[in-house]
Amino acid sequence: MPKPKLTFFCELPTQELNKLFDGRFVIDDLKDLNASLSLGIIDLSDDRAVVVKRLNEAGVPVIAWLLLPEEEGYWFNIDNFKEATARYVAFKAWSSKHNLQWDAIGLDIEINLNELRLIMEDKPDQDFIKTLFKRFFDKQRVLRSQRTYQALVDLIRADGYRVESYHLPVIIEERRAKGTILQRLTGLVDLETDLEVLMLYSSFLRPDGAAVLWSYAPDADSVGVGSTGGGVEVEGVNDIEPLTWEEFSRDLRLCVMREKPIHVFSLEGCARQGFLSKLSSFNWDQPVTVPAEVARVNLFRTLLATLLWILERPWVILVGLATLIGLGFLIKHKQKK
Repeated sequence: MPKPKLTFFCELPTQELNKLFDGRFVIDDLKDLNASLSLGIIDLSDDRAVVVKRLNEAGVPVIAWLLLPEEEGYWFNIDNFKEATARYVAFKAWSSKHNLQWDAIGLDIEINLNELRLIMEDKPDQDFIKTLFKRFFDKQRVLRSQRTYQALVDLIRADGYRVESYHLPVIIEERRAKGTILQRLTGLVDLETDLEVLMLYSSFLRPDGAAVLWSYAPDADSVGVGSTGGGVEVEGVNDIEPLTWEEFSRDLRLCVMREKPIHVFSLEGCARQGFLSKLSSFNWDQPVTVPAEVARVNLFRTLLATLLWILERPWVILVGLATLIGLGFLIKHKQKK
């Protein structure tokens, strides 16, 4: 079985990024694995540009994973499309200034970081609940965001770059339901890009993480495997133990069985746990058992898609209720006769 294409995510502040790439060890590991790097563009600093230049000179393909300041939501979402477009314009000027070379541009579509922190800290207030209620009925908000982000994708392609998108897997159920409920409520944006990565991080989904990965992998252009550690600070998320080598190995082999490329989150986590050196001699062909919980995961996915389909079409509920009431009256009328 052929070795899959590997891409590593790296999401470090500049000082820690410099420390990770101090010397040539990590760069040599990436070259040895013939791997690409999706580098989080947390800032547009000279020091970050120096790291990119070193990777360019070493021949490591680098993907610009565009990110925003935390106060603007950090990840791209349904409401910050103006900031996302402005970020790309500033990124192009920075790249031109430092003569940086990019293999692709990555758009990370997730929940607004500040809203996620609010939810994880169990602090949603009445104003937030009212906001969600209003969003439920605002379909135009989705259409505006989709049009603007798709225009951004077209602009990036016109500049000569491929576009990758990084999505939460539930976007697949949204598509199956042919609706926009999740996008309205969570801020996700459904986009057409050149390569879609589903973030199937089994560490966050224990004990069913491997089953979720196996179930969703056929829907992904590339499978997001993780987390091996790292990432932005979110209460309740950073406390989750990263993948062990045994769990990481299992997930990699499941991806091979599904014949999918792999995006690993994260490079810094792999370096910290000593996974990079182990990958150089990794046995990709070793068999692995398909998780027994897949049937349960598939059932959950079907129920979620069905629920989203119904919520997208509330008239179905009304027709169903009217039918039940009508049948009740009919039965009662016959009983009286």
